[in-house]
Amino acid sequence: MTTETFHPVRLDDYRPSAYVIEHVDLTIRLDPRRAAVTSRLAMRPDPKAGSNRPLVLDGEDMELCAVRLDGEALSRTDYRADDKTLTLPRAPQRPFVLEIETVCDPQGNTTLSGLYRSNGNYCTQCEAEGFRRITYYLDRPDVLAKFTTRVEANRHDAPVLLANGNLVESGDIDASGRHYAIWNDPFPKPCYLFALVAGDFARVEDEFVTMSGRKVALRIYVEPGKQDRCHWAMASLKRAMRWDEEVFGREYDLDIFMIAAVPDFNMGAMENKGLNIFNDKYILARPETATDRDYINIESVVAHEYFHNWTGNRITCRDWFQLCLKEGLTVFRDQEFSADMRSRPVQRIADVRALRAAQFPEDAGPLAHPARPSRYVEINNLYTATVYEKGAELIRMLRRLIGAESFKRGMELYFDRHDGQAVTMEDFIACMAEAARRDLSHFFLWYEQAGTPRIAVYEEYDPEAKLYTLTLSQETPPTPGQTEKRPLDIPFSLGLVGPDGKDMALTLDDGGEVHNGVLELTEAKQSFRFRDVGARPVASLNRDFAPLRLIETPVGDDDRLFLMGHDGDPFNRWDAAQISAKKLLLSLVEGVSPEAISGDVGKFAEALGHALDDRSLDPAFKAEFLRLPDENDLFDAIDADIDPDSVHNACRELRRALARSLLGRLERLYDDYAVSGAYTPDPDSAGRRALRNAALGLIVHADDDKGPRRAFEHFAAARNMTDMIAALSVLARTDRPQRDRALASFYETHKDDHLLVDKWLTLNASIPSHDTIRRVRRLMNHDSFSIRRPNNVRALLGAFANLNPVAFHAPSGEGYRLLGRAIVRLDALNPQAAATLAGHFSNWRKLESARRTLARHQIERILEAGKLSRDSHDILSRLIG
Repeated sequence: MTTETFHPVRLDDYRPSAYVIEHVDLTIRLDPRRAAVTSRLAMRPDPKAGSNRPLVLDGEDMELCAVRLDGEALSRTDYRADDKTLTLPRAPQRPFVLEIETVCDPQGNTTLSGLYRSNGNYCTQCEAEGFRRITYYLDRPDVLAKFTTRVEANRHDAPVLLANGNLVESGDIDASGRHYAIWNDPFPKPCYLFALVAGDFARVEDEFVTMSGRKVALRIYVEPGKQDRCHWAMASLKRAMRWDEEVFGREYDLDIFMIAAVPDFNMGAMENKGLNIFNDKYILARPETATDRDYINIESVVAHEYFHNWTGNRITCRDWFQLCLKEGLTVFRDQEFSADMRSRPVQRIADVRALRAAQFPEDAGPLAHPARPSRYVEINNLYTATVYEKGAELIRMLRRLIGAESFKRGMELYFDRHDGQAVTMEDFIACMAEAARRDLSHFFLWYEQAGTPRIAVYEEYDPEAKLYTLTLSQETPPTPGQTEKRPLDIPFSLGLVGPDGKDMALTLDDGGEVHNGVLELTEAKQSFRFRDVGARPVASLNRDFAPLRLIETPVGDDDRLFLMGHDGDPFNRWDAAQISAKKLLLSLVEGVSPEAISGDVGKFAEALGHALDDRSLDPAFKAEFLRLPDENDLFDAIDADIDPDSVHNACRELRRALARSLLGRLERLYDDYAVSGAYTPDPDSAGRRALRNAALGLIVHADDDKGPRRAFEHFAAARNMTDMIAALSVLARTDRPQRDRALASFYETHKDDHLLVDKWLTLNASIPSHDTIRRVRRLMNHDSFSIRRPNNVRALLGAFANLNPVAFHAPSGEGYRLLGRAIVRLDALNPQAAATLAGHFSNWRKLESARRTLARHQIERILEAGKLSRDSHDILSRLIG
């Protein structure tokens, strides 16, 4: 293995910066290979940090040309420069101006961190530590400064010059064709929020009037010719701005809000102050090119990045250990926005699906870490589902615990008290505690303790006394670095559903009330006794969902089928179906024959049919009932010795059985829910399409010959991308000639659209066959694929490893070898993207022994391949343990 040692960064080692930067004047003269950067930093020592400390600035992958202090050039004896830092051992202990000249290579920057050039355009990505690739700086989030940025470029190469803030001046430099633009951001910000975009862009414009009557110019910049694909993103932005005013009282603060969309970006988007930079897949949409899911994702991501203006920008993180302060809180806000824009129950299901798919396995594996960790080796590897999705769930639980009104007061206090500051999770929780007038120190343990708590629930019912007792116990399994776990403060929502299908009153035997159906579990074991319970109820547990696992409950098979039809909580009604289906699937995985459980399958099919017939349920919600647990759901449910082929076969068998049992209903749904007229992405139309396509997804399994023909007809008749991709996704799971005919037709029609080519790559990579390994290998050499494009990598290799356990976990180990070689190759170009791919090995310890050995061997080979980046080495070394 590589012998290089990467030392961790520790929360306990945090110290405030010894120096303050009050203002930054940047001049960036763009050139593809030699971009010249002059930074003029108005600085002063911070007396609170002590005196006579050296000034140490961060810097990477740059050429240092000159250093001046208060206008005087410094000699090499006055400072030290290495590949990571620029140090002034004797920095002035008074206000001073430090001027630094550097040169960087945007064209050669394949990491897509710092200043880089892609498709002829210049772009920056500075979160988390990219600004140090542009100039030497105190690259830490608690150093806030006001920025004025002058951008210069050849007008022919870069007619558009953008940076943070408001445009104050622009014009020609000389007759050579170079021009400039000066941008001023009046709000202090950390350097990770710095942004620059320059190149040949078309502009889409609109306007928003704030609640105080100010007019804000709205602009979206895209590659020329794609302006007609920006209207949904613009409309989503305006909805988000209005919603944030109405729900959180937050008004936008600059004169202009800009979004620049680029095709090559390591992330989904970035919330840089006043100039958001987006992966263009989260901006571009029209019916011929985008699915309903694309429209939903665009609306959500645009809102998320806009909401960061207050939860992330105006109030930022003191250090990177507080990352969930901005990300978890902002994910919660965008989830609430999406729930208000569309179906709240369907949005909640989507939120929990994402959490269970990514965060639960993370919490149960070698990469587990607390939402507010105490150490890290590489900060890029902390942009995880735990920080984002679990972080959002912690905010939701906090609101449930203290109540909506106290939460609202706490948010107002947080905004008022900490505007313009870099703060910690403790600061946020303190505002909530003050607003709720209660101690929240026990709840804070959620931020410090990794793992998903496991809850066991037992019931006792005394019909004569009409007393019903629930006893709850909690336990959190050990995680890396945390073997001992303490009981958490868990707001546990429930309902008691009577024989008539209605919720019973919740009155505790001691006379206390259960506010909003929420019990507070604070100890390892607690009992709650309810009085006046006239009949044995069915317990509806963990309503609206908190991030925990119910490992034992009094809810039997028939009870779950009852809840599928009667639970007053929409999420639990859906989850009862998921749990029932998962139990059937696990029986099949364990070797029980389909015939042996045919009775249970029949009961489940009948309950599912009743749900589909329920006129009170909207089509989008019914569609969720038809989305059965998949292979990854079962991987999460099985503790050890997983055989991916057995898991796949179990999913296929249950789909076939349900399809044949419900075929008549499914065909009626398919016929009844066709959407006529022109395509619109509104929730009602999208819901109808979702239900029809979900019905098709099961119909195909009823007959191995008729099903693929039906799906191909659906593909051929599709008048929008939603229906087309739905048909292709169904065909990808079949082994019939129609599959490759449809894929070939799709590529030939859409090969000039990089976003649709990415969909085509994903569909190919998702075919559940060992032969898909050869298909993926061929596609890596296809003209449409480049390992330098993060979207290509995610679409092909990410989909192969994450969505196709049959191929990735092929018994030969070829899937592991394919991914391993790709990681080594990619690591030399883009470490952040390589580390993401490496994370797909995270469940290797749960595999059956032969595959486990092959996967471990491949991880070791990657580590031995040569000098790995800190990003990839961190992930792989934690996986191997």
